[in-house]
Amino acid sequence: MPQLSEATAKPVTVRFIEQRDRAQWQTMWDGYNAFYGRPNFSMEITETTWSRFLDPAEPVYALVAEQSDQLLGLTHYLFHRSTTLINPSCYLQDLFTIEAARGHGVGRALIEAVRDQATIAGAARLYWQTHETNHTAMKLYDQLAERTGFLVYRVPL
Repeated sequence: MPQLSEATAKPVTVRFIEQRDRAQWQTMWDGYNAFYGRPNFSMEITETTWSRFLDPAEPVYALVAEQSDQLLGLTHYLFHRSTTLINPSCYLQDLFTIEAARGHGVGRALIEAVRDQATIAGAARLYWQTHETNHTAMKLYDQLAERTGFLVYRVPL
């Protein structure tokens, strides 16, 4: 298990994902999908998702948290229109940190970086969702955002 470097080492930086990150991203992506009960996630979806991050024509983005050339976390987000706002909304779709990075501010740094990108893009809102059993993450989310009370309903098509 990788160890998080001490404070005397390089700081954690958040940056846009690059092609060279694929192997480390894949490990975290697999961990994220396993966490949500999708251990055999579709390789076709994974490949399409990865290619979208690197395509400037796509409105889907990925940031990673890195320390000493090791990726500690990832976040994926996208912009979309709304019927209740003029400016776009920013949806933070995925957030994951490796176990050794949890509780060390990596998740917060990733969310704040998405917030910064949403602000730069002129978005009116940043939002995300999590599973109701993800109590550890909700402790952080409750510090950074308001719970709206909305529930998500989904129909697979």
